[in-house]
Amino acid sequence: MKTLLKRFALLLGLMTGVSTYLVLPASADSTADLVLSLKCQGGYNVNIWKRYDSGELLYRSTSPQGNLSLGKGTREDTGSAQVYKFKNGNYKYQVLGGKGDHQGKGTLEVFKNDRSIMSQTCTPNG
Repeated sequence: MKTLLKRFALLLGLMTGVSTYLVLPASADSTADLVLSLKCQGGYNVNIWKRYDSGELLYRSTSPQGNLSLGKGTREDTGSAQVYKFKNGNYKYQVLGGKGDHQGKGTLEVFKNDRSIMSQTCTPNG
């Protein structure tokens, strides 16, 4: 009985460690600066990071549908917003962060095969 209890405790500890590791990249990255953090409708939390060494843009999101981490993003300055774009197969993720008169506003858009499948209004997180 003691052996079974020890195995259960070890398994629970390993599962907790692995689940913590898998969630952490979506919310933090010690090798990058946080550029934009948004809380969007539908329970989406989106963070855009910029790697210290390479300048690579990273997309990290958590949502009820799951977590997503993407790299190799691009940034475009439209004057009223910073537009961050990321690809994942047939999906494209576009995050708009307002500036100037549009400060405090943002949008998360998802496209599949270049057709919009989701658009969520966002506000600064934190």
